[in-house]
Amino acid sequence: MSVRELVVLGTASQVPTRHRNHNGYLLRWDGDGILFDPGEGTQRQMLRAGVAAHDLNRICVTHFHGDHSLGLAGVIQRINLDKVPHQVTAHFPRSGQRFFDRLRYATAYRETVELAEAPVAEDGVLAVTKSYTLEARKLSHPVESYGYRIVEPDGRRMLPERLAARGITGPDVGRVQREGAVGGVTLEEVSEVRRGQRFAFVMDTRLCDGVHALAEGCDMLVIESTFLDDDEELAVEHGHLTAGQAARVARDAGVRHLVLTHFSQRYSEPDEFERQARAAGFEGELTVAHDLLRVPVPKRR
Repeated sequence: MSVRELVVLGTASQVPTRHRNHNGYLLRWDGDGILFDPGEGTQRQMLRAGVAAHDLNRICVTHFHGDHSLGLAGVIQRINLDKVPHQVTAHFPRSGQRFFDRLRYATAYRETVELAEAPVAEDGVLAVTKSYTLEARKLSHPVESYGYRIVEPDGRRMLPERLAARGITGPDVGRVQREGAVGGVTLEEVSEVRRGQRFAFVMDTRLCDGVHALAEGCDMLVIESTFLDDDEELAVEHGHLTAGQAARVARDAGVRHLVLTHFSQRYSEPDEFERQARAAGFEGELTVAHDLLRVPVPKRR
């Protein structure tokens, strides 16, 4: 049975607090594990969340501020210590190559794992697998930053009433799915398009075209909401979003489940982020993230 869920490892921005670790998010997508923005302390948070190094297939870094990347050194060394048997691919802004290199080789260790580097230099497709396409879009932050988007290929949903009307039963149902037609009855006649699931990860950014492109039509959007709306000027100045801005992006994009995260240490009351998001008009499922939370990706439409 496929598992698609977000495991939240950390939700703080800039500095950790007593209750929030630096950033870190693992997306389980069928058999793959995609680790986003491993901040300081991610290796320990993985242990607490029951996430093993063997679970990782990709690491996606949005940008090279410390709260999004200082955990790379520990995670990479743990991957090698545990001798992960498969290739792990790292995506990160090409302009931050020197930072990635320093973190990858921050201390001495024995390399036992193939860690492939696939830096991002422009918008577009980064990887295509059987179960998803990984895309990137540039964001607006004081340092170069990219958001990531997972898109499942569209499939077909079989329609029992149409199958019955055309006499397709038993093993012939599987045959028409595999072969495209049985006895003159085509797959298109007895099924409909089942849109693939979509997931987006948007961290440090002002409002920009990339934010909207990443969020469009997503089943789940994980997005920073560093500031509350009263501090919108600070958000713009430092290249961040407010709770209301993030919620309006999700509302306009038709997002089904909005996950707010990356909270400034100046705020101690998480309920206000939810209140402002609702006030902005978002009516879908809403989660104000906290550390070690597990959030299932919504079931297909």
